[in-house]
Amino acid sequence: MYRHFPTRDALIRELYDVAVGELHGFAPEILGAETGWRSVELYLERLANWVAESPFLPPVMRRVAELDPDYRPGTEFEEAVNGLIARAQAEGSLRDDVTAVDLSVLVDMLGSIGQYGGEYLPFWRRQLTIVLDGLRARPDTTPLPGVGLEFGAFHDMSHRKGPVTALD
Repeated sequence: MYRHFPTRDALIRELYDVAVGELHGFAPEILGAETGWRSVELYLERLANWVAESPFLPPVMRRVAELDPDYRPGTEFEEAVNGLIARAQAEGSLRDDVTAVDLSVLVDMLGSIGQYGGEYLPFWRRQLTIVLDGLRARPDTTPLPGVGLEFGAFHDMSHRKGPVTALD
């Protein structure tokens, strides 16, 4: 490996940049969907599957945040995600109180299914369906408590997250 990368951290940075490039690859399909709701579905489906199948991503994100806290290419997606949310909300298919951070946290949650290994991956769409049903606009939804986290703050938090212990 060191023939191509002078240090382990250089390799980590390259893995991170490749992952950001993969995110760009998802954008045309997600943003070009026929409806806002379909964009929301594709966003959750594609990104959660990507995280579940790439369990190395969270540690890579944390290490890059340690190496270069000002390097934040993930925030470039905020406008696009806000746009797909606004589109779905305007058509009345997505709850009015859902934010880009809410969807991003759901990607992390659904993607964490990868921790169970490949054995559970064929079943993760079950959880995706439960989540999507909870996001649908309906007259009888319970209002979400509090105010959602700002996207940049979520980006920084998600890149700093570490293993949870019983004492946390």
